[in-house]
Amino acid sequence: MTVQEDAVPVRDEVRGASELLGIDPLYVACEGRLVAIVDGEQAEDALAALRSHPLGAEAAIIGRVGDDPPGMVLLNTAFGGTRIMDLLVGDPLPRIC
Repeated sequence: MTVQEDAVPVRDEVRGASELLGIDPLYVACEGRLVAIVDGEQAEDALAALRSHPLGAEAAIIGRVGDDPPGMVLLNTAFGGTRIMDLLVGDPLPRIC
């Protein structure tokens, strides 16, 4: 699976706070988000359906599922590189909810 970092909708205030705190917003707990894996031929229709609701206005296609490398999630970074999106060990911030 490959995720395009620039395609992930992150609000400017979240990005700014994350930079100040030295954390990656892709690894911080966030309620109210959905990642759906949809057949590529249906992706645009699914996106339109999500965007038709006010809570889905920022829905986006953020990546593609592929065969290589098997069992891994890669992130194509905003700087043009690629890195592995690995599972976190521990919590970057304590849960307050």
